[in-house]
Amino acid sequence: MVFCSIEFLVFFLLVAAAYWTMPSRLVRAFLSLASAAYLGYVGWFCLWPAYAAGAWRLDAFNVAWATLPFNGELFFVAAIVFFGAGMAWAFGPHRGRVWLLLAASFYFYASVTLWLALLIFASTILDYFLAHGIQALKTPGWRKALVAVSVTANLGLLCYFKYTNFFLGSILTALHRHGAASSFHLLSILAPLGISFYTFEAINYIVDVYRGRVRAERNLANFMLFILFFPHLIAGPIVRARDFLPQVRRRKRWDWMRVELGARFFLMGLFKKWFIADRMALFADPVFQYPSNYSGVAIWMAVIAYALEIYGDFSGYTDMAIGTAHMLGFHLAKNFDMPYLSANVAEFWRRWHISLSTWLRDYLFIPLGGSRGGKWQTCRNLLITMTLGGLWHGANWTFIIWGLLHGLLLIGHRQFHSFCEGRPLWRRVLQSGPGTAARILTTFLAVSLCWVFFRAQTFENATRMLGGLVRSHGMGSPMPAVGLYLTVGVVVICHLLARRNLWQRIVERLPAPVLGAGYALVLALCLLFAPMTEKPFIYFQF
Repeated sequence: MVFCSIEFLVFFLLVAAAYWTMPSRLVRAFLSLASAAYLGYVGWFCLWPAYAAGAWRLDAFNVAWATLPFNGELFFVAAIVFFGAGMAWAFGPHRGRVWLLLAASFYFYASVTLWLALLIFASTILDYFLAHGIQALKTPGWRKALVAVSVTANLGLLCYFKYTNFFLGSILTALHRHGAASSFHLLSILAPLGISFYTFEAINYIVDVYRGRVRAERNLANFMLFILFFPHLIAGPIVRARDFLPQVRRRKRWDWMRVELGARFFLMGLFKKWFIADRMALFADPVFQYPSNYSGVAIWMAVIAYALEIYGDFSGYTDMAIGTAHMLGFHLAKNFDMPYLSANVAEFWRRWHISLSTWLRDYLFIPLGGSRGGKWQTCRNLLITMTLGGLWHGANWTFIIWGLLHGLLLIGHRQFHSFCEGRPLWRRVLQSGPGTAARILTTFLAVSLCWVFFRAQTFENATRMLGGLVRSHGMGSPMPAVGLYLTVGVVVICHLLARRNLWQRIVERLPAPVLGAGYALVLALCLLFAPMTEKPFIYFQF
């Protein structure tokens, strides 16, 4: 179940309706009765054929279950609503809302794999008790030991699920290259979706409790909702406990303007995903799969297309997550700030995947020493931070190379910035209009070329892509070039409007009917131009 699907639309609308109407006793009673009636109906509908067949046969139950709308999703949503309403009757509407969202979040994740959801559930409970132990203890050694237990447990899960086969495969390759005849099979491991994101969230909570920046959350349901909140659970943004937990405790009131803002964010994310990312994948995927078959022009187009694809895909998911959270009364921090308008790579990382870059800064780069040491220590810390950031993205040497390249770019930027410090003429030229445009273009090209290693499945494939950039022969682009040009134009125009804040001014001055028609037009464009084949979000693999 993903954001841009009919199943999620049904799930979210029903959960949101129950969430906002729960304070009314009359509506709460209706929710309880309606959900209980539906649960009873589904139970009778699925169990009666098995009983009528003369025995409690599982195949008869499965056949009946398969005929339910949305593959039985409404049954689980009804159970969630019934549970939330029951908790509201017992502990009040505010606590009922928290439990409703917690149950919905658990189902959202369990709909992918149940046992992995149970594993995250158990890991979250462990972190809850460890945080209380860290806060209660006064002995520094014991407090550090509990932090080590939590960090080791979280990173242990991450390494086992995500990196076990990577390291085993690397060892196997090294043995074969040195002539060893022995071999062994890789493990059959299914990595939980979004494990990298909630691992980092758990670590930032434990470390902040240890540092005294936040107090250990006393309510288990509140803490579990911080980890499992379904809008950001699978692909971020990475949420800080000190930002999210106060929002859980705060009572929510219906606000039309906030719901409209959330719907606008969600629609903007849908536009980025369907109109930009999925269409750009049609240009990039065939070329990255067989780069030797295409000309240099086609490869350049694929590189640019993938830069737009990953931006539209990931920032689109983030916008949908932020919009969904807004419609439930929660605020998630901005994760993208027009990164392709950055004038240097350091600025790019202040604008791209902001929740990750700030996490790496606060919990890795600064603890390593940051820029407090000499020049070489700072360069070392940048390389370590960015290389581990690349490894965080995926268990492949291409991700490590991608992170290493960005570390080198950051080091090069620092050196060039120091070089320009004592040269006022250079600074004036670079900060002029043409100079700024040249810096933006150079940064975009450097970042786009680095994306080749991020996208390529193997190092050999990446080098073939880069080597083919100057090739004069081969096939042309797999799609008409005009589609790429139009998409680039749309992205540039939207960025310029947003940068000058013209977009917000236009939205504020438009009458409501015209604004609604505009939203309907954007949705129609999404449905019209979305490719027929559904493409999963890129960051689901991380």
